[in-house]
Amino acid sequence: MPTFSLPLADEAATERLGAALAARLRPRDVVALEGDLGAGKTTLARAILRAAAGDPALIVPSPTFTLVEIYETPGASWWHFDLYRLEQPEQVFELGWEDARAEGVALVEWAERLGALLPRDRLTVRLAIEGEGRRATLEGEARFGDV
Repeated sequence: MPTFSLPLADEAATERLGAALAARLRPRDVVALEGDLGAGKTTLARAILRAAAGDPALIVPSPTFTLVEIYETPGASWWHFDLYRLEQPEQVFELGWEDARAEGVALVEWAERLGALLPRDRLTVRLAIEGEGRRATLEGEARFGDV
């Protein structure tokens, strides 16, 4: 699996990364968003969803309490999961995990909480605070290597 890293100096850089990823994501893709609290997982998910919808003003709340939000776009259904409050990996099935995997694109914050249920064929984006900005490390299929 190719891996590369890039700095995200500000929110605009995160939005550009989100737009580049949205253009490459297809139904049945899983994006595992990893990083500490405040690292930018929701900001990146919001940028991906806004780009996918073609609406920079799209309201994208954090699914911290709802655990999942679904967005319909002409190209796909987008499932935005926040698994921070998940107690057992199997609870993801109650959130529509199988439907998301079968017909949508799954953006998964705190993906590591899925344990063995996290698919191997995924794009992992690790975000880390770096000075005033962030650093994104991407690992996954080759089609994501030139974002």
